[in-house]
Amino acid sequence: MPERMGFFTDTTVCIGCKACEVACKAWNRLPAAEGGATRMTGDSYDNTGHLDAIHWRHVKFIEQFNADRSEARWLMASDHCKHCVHAACIEACPTGAIIRTEFDTVVVQPDVCQGIGLCTDACPFGVIAVDPSVNIARKCTLCYDRISNGMEPACSQTCPTDAIRFGPINELIRIAEARLKQLHEKGEARAYLYGMDEKIMDGLNSFYLLVDRPEVYGLPNNLSFSSTTK
Repeated sequence: MPERMGFFTDTTVCIGCKACEVACKAWNRLPAAEGGATRMTGDSYDNTGHLDAIHWRHVKFIEQFNADRSEARWLMASDHCKHCVHAACIEACPTGAIIRTEFDTVVVQPDVCQGIGLCTDACPFGVIAVDPSVNIARKCTLCYDRISNGMEPACSQTCPTDAIRFGPINELIRIAEARLKQLHEKGEARAYLYGMDEKIMDGLNSFYLLVDRPEVYGLPNNLSFSSTTK
């Protein structure tokens, strides 16, 4: 049996280069933007805005100021589908179009999807969306076509700082815990791991290292979306 696979995203080493966004779009042949034209959102350096049917990766730029606005801090995070252990989108889909793969990842079968859209309402992260041009729900597949052929996902392969790490979940947990310990020893007491345990959706196969509250990154609080009985 294949191992359970996923991503560990260390936001403390993300430099906001968007290489992951570009690689994701290139490999999956996604258009740059709706209508094919790329426009700045006017929100910091973010020209994506959010995840949707044609944006499967979104690099968030969060600028923070101290009380007198004399100092600023940038938080950056590459966002994507979490491939939840307890996936609400699977449960909501009435056609069985959304399935769990042998790697414990979550994918939409385009030939089965009817574009009903219940999955979009069920996802607590706002990841999945229906592409109106084809009436099919679409999102990150964790590059199923690549990993099923022994290749690394395009985004993590491209990341120049290893902010996105791909591999077996047990190995990623060891890497994440070692990194967290390193940051704590250096005095970064705010650092913690989000989604690695079972507090949210029974765990995320794509989890994060953060240095501020989840809602600052646009993520639900660990206690907000605890799963119900399986």
